[in-house]
Amino acid sequence: MEIRVRNVDEGTIAMLRERSQREGRSLASLIRELLTAEAMRPRREMLARVAAWHEELTRRHGKLPGSTPEIRAKRDQRG
Repeated sequence: MEIRVRNVDEGTIAMLRERSQREGRSLASLIRELLTAEAMRPRREMLARVAAWHEELTRRHGKLPGSTPEIRAKRDQRG
């Protein structure tokens, strides 16, 4: 899919062009990467909040035992 962005500040374009040249890549490649990273930012932030919440719960309550052994034992009892 193609996207056209109009009225981008010339200074911004110059900085992006310089960066792409320094990194030895095309301007289009750099812009695609930046757009993808920005699109993924809310998901990364949410995952970071979930990880922090998990760490806080573990700190408060310790590591809880897994339920897998109990589930397997009950399944095996049923046959």
